[in-house]
Amino acid sequence: MRGYRFATVQGPRIQWALKRNCSISPGQLAWFYASLCVVSLGIATFFWLQGATLILPFAWAELAAVGIAFLVYARHATDGERITLSGPRLVVELENAGRLERAEFHRDWVRVEPRSDQRSLIELSGRGQSVQVGRFVRPEHRTALAQEIRRALRETA
Repeated sequence: MRGYRFATVQGPRIQWALKRNCSISPGQLAWFYASLCVVSLGIATFFWLQGATLILPFAWAELAAVGIAFLVYARHATDGERITLSGPRLVVELENAGRLERAEFHRDWVRVEPRSDQRSLIELSGRGQSVQVGRFVRPEHRTALAQEIRRALRETA
């Protein structure tokens, strides 16, 4: 069995872990936001003490807006797709904003195909259910991912 570009092999199990490309983790973002609050409120308090009374309310409003934007970012920072081929089962788990969807297929009945063109998402279907994967893979690499999943389904049968 040749190596895989997108998957990791652990014994008889093959797993594709496709994650969102995030430059900062939610924990790091919380520390950054806390330091931003300290600095911004410190500067606003200084000017408020100098007599600029509207500085502090605007600083609070700014930090609230930035905090909301950071919450939206952090909620989706851990989004991902996990495809696991183990024995006769292909399990697909999709996590989006903390919500987990799971689909399970029998390996002999799975169809792997692009939705409409080469740059679209990959559809895994079988026995009346289907799921789309490949959101976190660049469009030009989705065809290679689909071929890799097909190859794994054939070779490990």
